[in-house]
Amino acid sequence: MLIIGITGGSGSGKTTVVSEILKHFPQNQVSVVHMDCYYKDGSDLSKEERLKTNFDHPDAVEFDLLVKDMLTLKSGQAIEEPTYDFITSTRKKETIHIAPTQVIIVEGILLFTDKRIRDLCTVKVFVDADPDDRLRRIIQRDIHERGRNVQTVLDRYELVKNMHLQFIEPTKRFADLIIPQGGENRVAIDMMVAIIKMKLQQEVVNG
Repeated sequence: MLIIGITGGSGSGKTTVVSEILKHFPQNQVSVVHMDCYYKDGSDLSKEERLKTNFDHPDAVEFDLLVKDMLTLKSGQAIEEPTYDFITSTRKKETIHIAPTQVIIVEGILLFTDKRIRDLCTVKVFVDADPDDRLRRIIQRDIHERGRNVQTVLDRYELVKNMHLQFIEPTKRFADLIIPQGGENRVAIDMMVAIIKMKLQQEVVNG
């Protein structure tokens, strides 16, 4: 099994990179696990406390569960991936069934801050992007998906920037491949597709 870890700052284009890769393969060959689904459930906190959740800090992620699920997939068993509501900062009741496939992509901004996950990844990828481009994407995402207004996003950006410099940017040194310009970097995406196709061909040869 090939496990590809894809990380990078918030708004760097990770989702676009994953989407572009998936276009080249049928669903039964590649599965995707999203770190965003593994944020800790804040249902036991007050509404005021939940609003203060720092989604850019490693402590916000239930890494133990993510590692457990990755090991389960690696052993050839399916998982029920949790789902998360960023408006209420709580876990939803629904889960997503993910079957083990020949290639697993796991993506998230804080992925490589956990050594266990780094060790599980066969290939580690860091998606890099200009801070201004990331801010633009963050504003668009937080308004459309997380119910925030522009001013709220801008007020939080200083925290996001500090967390990026403290926790995310340093993990670039663990990457086997750095993709500048995110999903717009066709050369890098073609390289990723070639790596996956080579792995799938090896699986066929090895039976």
